[in-house]
Amino acid sequence: MNLRLPRTFLSTAPLQRVLALLVVAGALSGAVAAQGPPPPPPPPGPLQPPPAPAGNPLTPEKILLGKALFWEEQLSSTRTVACGTCHIPAAGASDPRTASSPLALHPGADGLFETPDDVLGSPGVPQSLADGTYVDHPDFGILEQATGRRGRPASEAGYAPSLFWDGRAGGALVDPETLEVVLASGAALESQALVPILNSTEMAHGAREWSEVVSRLQSAAPLALAESLPPALEDGIGGRSYPELFASAFGTPEISPTRIAMAIASYERTLVSNETPLDVALSGGPALTPLEQQGRAVFANRNCAVCHGGALLSNDAFFYTGVRPVQEDLGRFAETGNIGDRGAMRTPTLRNVALRAPYMHNGEIATLSDVVDFYDRGGDFDAPNKNPLIVPLNLLPQEKAALLAFMTRPLTDPRAASESAPFDRPRLYSEGDRIPFVEGVGIPGGGGVEPRVVALEPAFAGSPGCTVGVWAALGGATAVLAIDDSDPGLTPPPGAAFAREEVTLSGAGATGGWGSVSLPIPSDLALYGTSWFGRWYVTDPAAAGGFAVSPLLRLTIFPGRRAPGTAIFADGLESGTTVAWTATAL
Repeated sequence: MNLRLPRTFLSTAPLQRVLALLVVAGALSGAVAAQGPPPPPPPPGPLQPPPAPAGNPLTPEKILLGKALFWEEQLSSTRTVACGTCHIPAAGASDPRTASSPLALHPGADGLFETPDDVLGSPGVPQSLADGTYVDHPDFGILEQATGRRGRPASEAGYAPSLFWDGRAGGALVDPETLEVVLASGAALESQALVPILNSTEMAHGAREWSEVVSRLQSAAPLALAESLPPALEDGIGGRSYPELFASAFGTPEISPTRIAMAIASYERTLVSNETPLDVALSGGPALTPLEQQGRAVFANRNCAVCHGGALLSNDAFFYTGVRPVQEDLGRFAETGNIGDRGAMRTPTLRNVALRAPYMHNGEIATLSDVVDFYDRGGDFDAPNKNPLIVPLNLLPQEKAALLAFMTRPLTDPRAASESAPFDRPRLYSEGDRIPFVEGVGIPGGGGVEPRVVALEPAFAGSPGCTVGVWAALGGATAVLAIDDSDPGLTPPPGAAFAREEVTLSGAGATGGWGSVSLPIPSDLALYGTSWFGRWYVTDPAAAGGFAVSPLLRLTIFPGRRAPGTAIFADGLESGTTVAWTATAL
């Protein structure tokens, strides 16, 4: 049986090793074995605001725009992923789905699932074309792809001279359209902000152009898909369009990639976790508990502070620490070509570290306690350039307990944990209950399984295209998607009130077929709140009755938010006015 089972149907065994801690063991970085470690840094002092490049000074208007853009799911081709989707404040500004979703599993360097080099990253978007239809991926099928590394925290990102685990986002902001240098230095945040929006794993369809991103923002109501907004953000937007917000931030309404990057970076520079109990204690407030103070001493005496010292609790350097063999992920070496950088990753801050399980660049270590054990045994793998500080520590049980106590409450900013300002945020579409739902049973095909439905995109009135896919069906067969005002049943219906679309499935074999359709949804007030029900019917001579039938898809049309005179969404369908709609196939 030729059924490639995507991660939804894989064993969850790799997930049990996934809850790890990206920070305290972090991605130490590139010291060559011949080099000695740097001297221990001074005790942490107050964490000052991060610097901004001279060409991008912080302003309230730019921060407001950047916050809207950072949490804007419409920036992704599928309208399901925002920058903030992978950087939730209560998860330490990282991605909680890494630990909770089977879609976060990446096969790693060997390309095989359920092997030791598997990575727990972040779910992104299905591989897709500009028309919204999905394309089969050799690892992920037509389901969401996963990133090959665990996401780093967005908070405190403004202090780093370069960003990403391997530092590939440098300090200069280069206009991706003209290739002109816009900001010569100090702009790692701006440089980094450009990358995910056109990345075909994280947010984009294949070969996406910046002109498409700009066009969407020109006509889209800010945060139209979000279920709710913090009052200050909603009041700040005040019903304005994105061109109006850009005009407020930059003086003119033009939208460009570099302006998008500068606004997002401005917002990210406000995400500073400098009100931890440790900060409070060092400024004369309530002291740490005796156990936490003991842990702080262990932290200093056992050389943890060499790499995780200072106010940032990171030296922002690159080290190989023995998480996995260097050849599985070359890390910093891919950017520098220096042998001493093989497998080296950037040292993360320990601020909010207790919120960020799982840990390390590959999400391999499940808990903070496991991270302590990792360093206590001197890592798991060796290489000539392994950081010389990564050796067995032989910590006593009471030392481990104290170390954990120090890294938990004292290093956690309660504002991040509770998502209060500046860490307040919208509730996203992808977190709510408006996502299309698949339920019930269908009829198996010749391969013994029912066709599987893929439905993740928002079904809002005025959508230029809501894609619905099918996989695990007979390759090359004819497939019909019927969506009606009630369950269309287990026999292909001759018509349907909402949509009836026919496609020929790609792929081969009894379960190797896949396909999708992109359905426009009219902008009709009468549709708001209505529920619709659909199934895929795949011609399959080996299925009972000659058709394999998917489980039932249920979707509910919602209006989204709207700025006065602005389309809910653009891309050629919604004009900003209500259009007539009749119950015919779309």
